[in-house]
Amino acid sequence: MQHLIVLTHVPTDSVNEGFLPAAKSLGLAVTLLTDCADAHRAHFSRSGLPAYPDEILSCDVFNPLAVIDTLTHRTALPNAIFSNSDHLQTSTSVAADYFGLPRKDWHTTYRAKNKAEMRTHLQTLGIDTLWHATVCDQTMLSALPQIPFPVVVKPREGVASLQVSLACNHAELQMQCTAVWADHPGRPLLIEEYIDGPLYTLETLGDGINLMALGSFQVRLSSPPHFIEHEAVWVPGLPQGEAARVLDIVRTFGVGFGACHTEFVMSAQGPRLIEINYRNIGDYREFLLQETLGIPLFETVLRLYLGQALPALQLNDHAAHIRYFVASEAGTVLRAPETFSERSDTVRLTYQPLRAIGDTIALSHSNKDYLGVLRGAGTDASTLAAAIDNAAQRLSWEIKV
Repeated sequence: MQHLIVLTHVPTDSVNEGFLPAAKSLGLAVTLLTDCADAHRAHFSRSGLPAYPDEILSCDVFNPLAVIDTLTHRTALPNAIFSNSDHLQTSTSVAADYFGLPRKDWHTTYRAKNKAEMRTHLQTLGIDTLWHATVCDQTMLSALPQIPFPVVVKPREGVASLQVSLACNHAELQMQCTAVWADHPGRPLLIEEYIDGPLYTLETLGDGINLMALGSFQVRLSSPPHFIEHEAVWVPGLPQGEAARVLDIVRTFGVGFGACHTEFVMSAQGPRLIEINYRNIGDYREFLLQETLGIPLFETVLRLYLGQALPALQLNDHAAHIRYFVASEAGTVLRAPETFSERSDTVRLTYQPLRAIGDTIALSHSNKDYLGVLRGAGTDASTLAAAIDNAAQRLSWEIKV
């Protein structure tokens, strides 16, 4: 039996309901390597889950040397080392390199995670350059030369739009940086030129030789100054070869193996890169993508780490739509809708609650403020959009401030 090592931080549905069942269907023995072993053991102590790991081991997964040391003390060496975590791509790649296993290039995973390094590398390559600077304190902020407002402020290695905001002048920039450093002194912040235009994603799969574009989501964001993702609609093919241009950018950047989720703005000058997230798309769009395209997405990704070539995937030309419901105030959840699924001949809907009755909400102005997510797939985009609207009207929450 082949042995899969999965590096993971906190428990996620992507791993527990996506990649873990896929690994079991492939006949793999699975070991979870994690710095949050107790949380994972608590999760898998429940019955009725779609799949269970064979083993859960405690390890400082943020340290690739600790990962290597843990794995070298095992009787059976791994056949594949994988992670879907933003934080752990570099640890995974370094460990897989040590054992001579299929992997992403760790230089690329590091540059993708470190947004300042991503900008610097793009500038070195002479593609998609824009003004940016990194600051860690007030002295560095005050020393910046002329700033081309408006600018976006974000943690250099952040996730889920946490602490991301738009600053239109020096006063706003000062206020936003000060707020971050009050809670996290010295946190590196990337300040970069704001790019105006609609936000899209590009979802890709690669085996190290072939790189395939699966399609794109067009994303609707909250109003400035924050960047919370509210809705996304599947776009199988972008017009005028724009997907090919973004694909060429990420390939030149170094992306080529496994899954990659790239965000870009369709500006007046063409596509401009926002982020390269060198892992599978998240926030339940991974499940929607699998259902919409009609492919075993999670199994396909894992097969790449087992050294198999990217197959000639036949993708369904279907519609997909996802809507996130965002808390508008802090407080305790007193009433919330329950999970449900609805299916007809043309539309499949699933609502997933993300907050339970009794949960306390502290607003972060990020994707962490989601109350629930409604996703749907169908054969016609307009019919699906109407079904999403109809279902959304039936959802309501009561939050005690």
